Parts: sequence; structure tokens; C-alpha cells
Amino acid sequence: MEQSLDWDAGGIIAVDQTALPDALRILRLTTVDAVIDAIGRLAIRGAPAIGLAGALGVALAAHRTTDLAAVRADAARLAAARPTARNLAWGVERALTRLDDGPEAVLAEALTMVDEDEATNRTAAARAADVLRAVCPRRPLRLLTHCNTGRFATAGWGTALGAIRELAAAGEVESVLATETRPLLQGARLTTWELREANIPHYLCVDSAAASAMARGMIDGVLVGADRIARNGDTANKIGTYSLALAAARHGIPFIVVAPESTVDETLADGSAMVIEERAAEEVTRHAGRRTAPDGTAVYNPAFDVTPADLITAVVTESRLVIGPDRQRGTPGVGGALSVPPASVPARLLAPLGGSDQEVAEELVRLAWVLHRRGWMDGTAGNLSARAAHPDHVLITASGRSKDTLTTRDLVTVHAGTGRPTRENGPRPSAETAIHAAVYRTVPGCGAVVHAHPPHATALAARAAAAGRTELCFADFEIIKGLGVPDPSTVTIPVFPNWPDVSRIGADVAAHLAAVGPDAAPVLLIGHHGATAWGPTPDAARNRLESLEALCRLTLLTAPGAQT
Repeated sequence: MEQSLDWDAGGIIAVDQTALPDALRILRLTTVDAVIDAIGRLAIRGAPAIGLAGALGVALAAHRTTDLAAVRADAARLAAARPTARNLAWGVERALTRLDDGPEAVLAEALTMVDEDEATNRTAAARAADVLRAVCPRRPLRLLTHCNTGRFATAGWGTALGAIRELAAAGEVESVLATETRPLLQGARLTTWELREANIPHYLCVDSAAASAMARGMIDGVLVGADRIARNGDTANKIGTYSLALAAARHGIPFIVVAPESTVDETLADGSAMVIEERAAEEVTRHAGRRTAPDGTAVYNPAFDVTPADLITAVVTESRLVIGPDRQRGTPGVGGALSVPPASVPARLLAPLGGSDQEVAEELVRLAWVLHRRGWMDGTAGNLSARAAHPDHVLITASGRSKDTLTTRDLVTVHAGTGRPTRENGPRPSAETAIHAAVYRTVPGCGAVVHAHPPHATALAARAAAAGRTELCFADFEIIKGLGVPDPSTVTIPVFPNWPDVSRIGADVAAHLAAVGPDAAPVLLIGHHGATAWGPTPDAARNRLESLEALCRLTLLTAPGAQT
């Protein structure tokens, strides 16, 4: 049975997840009470799967009686079977929208949801894989996952485990560390089954060993699912997820949540109002029929915990990033490139400066951290700057600093228009300061400049320079909108020679911007030397740089060997 649940001849058929790994047993559920029992005892579990079971349960109720009030009462009982997962109420509510059209219409809606589920999961998983590729430059990847988020937890493919399948199919997974997931061992019983079935290298650890694995450098990224996501990105998931997020943040490891849109609860501003299910004490005091604690031992057994949004790198659904680099909701650019949340940057890099520029300095350090991890600022390459509290001053990265160890003290204050340091005997500003200064003095409202070496933009710039081209024209790509140019259907990007004297590049940039005026694209390329972007904030500059990289990537993919 490829799907974890389906409809067959008047009943619901489902994989009994309590029987694994001993047996792959199929349940046939013909009453609403049986569906509620299966959900309650975790024979059907996983937020997407119980949402679909709820919808099929409404169809079952509609087929067993013509009393619509009775069907609605059964629907209410189904929705209450487990309180934390948003998907359960969502599935019940969506099936009920067809109740007035008759039982076949309800069943058709429920089966449509089942059919949609795998496509939804594949899309979300592909997005999450792209996000992980963007923030984890190491290949192949060593990943950690918690609980079970694969085909057993959904109708097919899976969410976080689906992303792991996606990466593994591309040859980008070295190994997966699966937590046992106490107390009911969904990771040990189910996730390892699916990983073995998919021939993905894996090993198992007790939940409390995961932080140690991160500390020893054994993990590159964490992928988990979700049962409910608040509007701000706070996420409820299987108990133990919060601990993993804290450990990942401590060690600077990307932490990515993958879930369908049906998991997002727009009625909740944050996670504080989420109802956390507490389950029977026997799940903790007994194991495999044997007592593991003295009789009468009091037990705290929450099924879920809530991970705050600031510990999460990204929450990825099939249609958007619920949180991203700006802590805002929206759609990702091509490749889904993201920043790392503040908590993921080691605290040692964010030394207090004792002035009004602390916030902007920390923002630049965080951005340098993520761009280095993405492979856009290898070694000491690349530089960033942003307006300081003083309107005529700019903070810029010092020369010769590796961006993964850059601290707030490795930023130099320079005059915006000239690039000259404001004080003597301090660190020397980046060699490309002349380019930054040229942008600040010619672009009104410029608040930040980012220069990096994204691979596709750098490659296309090198090709253009070798051919003697001074500009590249892009047309018809949707991602042009990300540059914020007046006409999003086409854009022309200048390509400057990589003069040994950087001040000469700065002079070329200033002359170009002065000639083109306010319609100039906020990005440029330098032959064999990467790309520069600017905007009102560091995040805006980074977004534009990502959009330029996407354009260059798409061009190289769609027209190999072309010059534009």
C-alpha cells in the first residue's frame, strides 16, 4: 500500500502505525468511533494524515446516516480527537463544506484531499531541499530528523522526510540521524523503516544524544515537520523538537520546518495559545507491556512542544516561506535562499560595541555568516556595508576577515561618500570600499551594499567580460521583479572590468550610476569578481543579490553557452 490511508468499498483503509516495525498491517475502519480510536491510539498519526483521516471520517459519517445534524456531531468528535494538530480540524472543516451536496460529494472532496496530499508534500519538500542547499554549502549532507514525517505521516512522500528523499535522490545525503522520539518511538519504529525502504544511509540515536552529535560536528542541518504553525512562525511539533532547535541554534546549524499550508493557523498570532495535548501516563511508565517506573509515579507526558520562530531558519510550505530572513511571510525567490535566524549565529561574534551602531553591526555579522555558509563569501572574499547612526558614516567589513568568524569589532566606520576611515590606527577597511562609496554618493536612499561571489553570477560575469561585453540583458523571467526595477519584464545589468586598482572600478560605477540615474538596476557585475547589490537595508540588498544570482542561474540553465 503506497498511500498510508485511502477509501475502499464503504470504509477507510489505513496502515496501522502501531504495528510497525514488526508488521505492515492494514486497518479497515467502518465507523466514526473506529476512526477516532485509530487517531487517538496513534494507529493513524502525523498531522497531514490525521487531517485526511478526519475528512474521510466525515465522508464515512455522511454515508452512514441522512441526519445532517448527526454527521456534524460526528465531525465535531473527529476534530476533537487530538487537539494540537491544525490539520485535523482543517480536514474535517473542508469535508463539511460539501455536506449539503450529499455523501458522494463529501467523499469526492475527501478523496481530492488525499490525491492532493502527495503533490503538496513533493512541492514543499522540493522547496525545503532548495532552502537547505542554500544554507548548507557542505555536500553530501549529514541530516537529523525527529519523529516521523514520511509517507506514514501523510498520504504519500512526506514533508521533512520528503525533503530528505529529494536530497537523497540527487546524491546529496551522506547520512540521516533519526531520533528514537520518546516515548512511543515513532523515529525508531517508522522513520528508520522508511529510510531503509528508500535505501537512504541512516542511523538511530536516543533523543538525548542529538545535541552531542551536533556538538561533535556530525550534523549539517535539521529537518522536522509540524502539527500547528502560528502566524509569526512559532511551531508546535512532537515533544523534543524545541530541545533540538535550542541545540541547533547553539551550534549554528540550520533548523528547517516542512509542513503543508493546512498546518498554518492564521487565527493564532503566536504559539502561546496553542493547546498542547497531554497523553496517558502509561506511555511513560510502561514499555512493551513491562513496567518501567514504580506504580503511582506522577508523569508529565506532553505530546508536543512549541519552538519559537526565532530559533527556526525557515518554515516551508508548498506555496511560501512562513518565516524567512526578515521574519516576514512571503514567497521565496528561485532556489529559496534564506538567511540564518539571529539565534543561529554564535554569540561570540556579536560583541557589544558600546555605541549606537550595535544593531546594524550585528545585522552585518549575521548576513556575512549566512553568505559565507552559502559559499558566496569563501575565504576572505566579499564585503558588506550599511549606514551607521551618523548619517554621513557607513560601517563596512574590514580587509582580510573571513566572514564565518567576522565579529562586530571587525567592522570599520568610514565616510559614506569617500570611503575614508573616520579614525586612524584601526582595522583597514575592505579593498572594495571605493565601490561601496561610489554607490552611497550616487544613489539617494542607499542604506546598505553587499558584494559577494555567488557562483552563477560570477560565472556569467566572467563569460561576459571574456567576450568584451559591458552589459547583460535579461528578459521575461519572473524573478526580475525581485530587483525592484521600473519595468519587471526586462533589465540591463552593467558588467565592469576588474581593474587591479579598485578605485578605478569605483570611478566606473559612479560614472555609470550618474549617467543612468534613478532607473539604474540596483545590482552590477564585475568580470571574474562577483556581484554587487544595494538597497535601503541589508536585507533588501541581499534580496536583490539573490534575485540577480537567480537570473544568472536561470540563464545558464536555459541557454547554455549563451552570452546573455
